Amino acid sequence: MPDIVIAFFALGLLAGLIKSDLKVPKATYETLSILLMLTLGLKGGMALHGETKNLAITELLSIIALGFIIPLTLYPLLRKLIQLPQKEAISIAAHYGSVSAGTFAVVMTMVDQSQWPLRPETTLYLVLLELPAIIIMLWLHRYLQAKTAGNSQHASAGSVLHEALTSRGVVLLCGGVVIGWIYGSSGMAPLTPMLLAGFKTLLALFLLEMGISTAKVCLPIPYKQWRLLLFAAVIPFVLAWAGIGLGVLLDLPSGSILVLAALSASASYIAAPAAIKAAIPDANIGLAMLASLGITFPINVLIGLPVYQLWIAQILG
Repeated sequence: MPDIVIAFFALGLLAGLIKSDLKVPKATYETLSILLMLTLGLKGGMALHGETKNLAITELLSIIALGFIIPLTLYPLLRKLIQLPQKEAISIAAHYGSVSAGTFAVVMTMVDQSQWPLRPETTLYLVLLELPAIIIMLWLHRYLQAKTAGNSQHASAGSVLHEALTSRGVVLLCGGVVIGWIYGSSGMAPLTPMLLAGFKTLLALFLLEMGISTAKVCLPIPYKQWRLLLFAAVIPFVLAWAGIGLGVLLDLPSGSILVLAALSASASYIAAPAAIKAAIPDANIGLAMLASLGITFPINVLIGLPVYQLWIAQILG
């Protein structure tokens, strides 16, 4: 049976589809997202406490490289096969190259429930994979703009990097990792009852809102975008193999491979929309949200994660 938190996503999805007046207040949703990202960072930092000397730099650099490779691979596919305009292809490639904090929270719960082994630095995967796609696709957008205009001067790489590094999710995750790493389990003890022990409750309420939001972006179904809808449904299972393959190549433990597969298969609906909307105002963010939140997120949570777990169990014997 799926983890209990998935039932809350299904409840929110059902409520949205039947047009119930159920809703999570915006302020509550904002608070939940802040607490979730901060808690994920703290948990990762606590796992790193005392383990810094054992960090494998090659592993972390390989994961960063994956964050660049995925969006650059998807961009021509979105342009030629899915037949999207340039700005929409850049936007959606950035969303799918970046990652979903919600999916990460769910897969970490699955790993904990399954008692699969994790590397201490596994929580860092979320941060390492969130930034590269946003940075490289915003750079590509500005490069293509300059090329089209016949201007050899490109927008400052520093401004693109600043947009990505100062986003709320990155600040909370990185800050949480640093705090958890410095203080460790003993120093974090006063916050443990609320943040760490209450993590599943926070996640359940967050997924309830995600279910409601998913229904909103899916109704009415935009049949004219059938190519994009098909892409959003199929691509997670393809991208998951990129994460599995890299995890096996790096000889990661099963839990870390599952997390890497889930992140590779996911698409951002928090950090990427904010960055793209600020940098490319005329890009259709609704289209990206339809694909990432409306299709890919529920497919990953309801179907994909158990499938990826099964694949990894078969590969590792």
